[in-house]
Amino acid sequence: MTLLIGALTLGLILALLALGVYVSFRIFNIPDMTAEGSVTLGASVAAAFMVHGQNAVLATAAAAAAGTVAGAITGILATKCRINALLSGILVMTGLYSVNLHVMGRSNLPLLEVKTLATFAEEFGTRVFGPADFDVAGWAVSVRDASVLLSVLIFVVVICLLLYLFFRTDMGTAMRATGDSPDMIRALGVSVDRATIFGLAMSNGLIALCGAMIAQYQGFADVQMGIGMVVLGIASVIIGEALVGSRAVGLLITGTVMGSVLFRMLVAIALRWGLSPNDLKLITAVFVFAALVLPNLAGRLKANQTRRRALAKVA
Repeated sequence: MTLLIGALTLGLILALLALGVYVSFRIFNIPDMTAEGSVTLGASVAAAFMVHGQNAVLATAAAAAAGTVAGAITGILATKCRINALLSGILVMTGLYSVNLHVMGRSNLPLLEVKTLATFAEEFGTRVFGPADFDVAGWAVSVRDASVLLSVLIFVVVICLLLYLFFRTDMGTAMRATGDSPDMIRALGVSVDRATIFGLAMSNGLIALCGAMIAQYQGFADVQMGIGMVVLGIASVIIGEALVGSRAVGLLITGTVMGSVLFRMLVAIALRWGLSPNDLKLITAVFVFAALVLPNLAGRLKANQTRRRALAKVA
């Protein structure tokens, strides 16, 4: 049960990463490699702030702001400097590696002796529910695990609602139209460059927020923790799209969160079956491959069945 709750909690935290990747990858059609640096940037900034005595809420907000700046720099390189968007992300990601080392002062920064958001959630849960463990279907669940899971769930729901409401505003609609048809939106007087910069800034702000929360949940920030995060986020988005089967914004946001949680659950199940933690990257690659191939395969099979039925009716 502890493994299940941990997978659910981490899946919900990584949903923030998936939502950020959704903005860059699906709204603007940009596979933004900045994400791998922004995750670590968020974790390192939050950790550095808390180690130096700052409040966890302020540290988390500073982490999100730092990610926003990183995304804006990528957008400026792609739009104003006319550098390929993928290459712009790689350039910023590469530079962020050194930035993160300078922010933390070393490659790994533990948070065991500072108060994090996870600590606050645990203290609040203890005051409300008491120190005793829960009994869920015969399984003992600690108050800390349950409190952190509930807090993360509420936080992610609020972020999803804010993101949905934003995409229904004029600015949000213009951003979505920029990704679909930049020439049309430019003809309507909207600055494509500004929309792209703002979108990438918002995307990396969410991703850095994810990094800050991962660091506080796991109890440390590490300079290598962002490796492979872009692939994970894209896989979550694709799985979510396959789950909801709709292009509506609200359903896509919900599906992205569901895809992130399902992805982490699959990884947890694979580890539970006895696979080594050293195989985690291989497991992730296999699941991403399945997420990329299976929806297309299912679509082809459905199209073939439809074609056969049409031919049968003609015959």
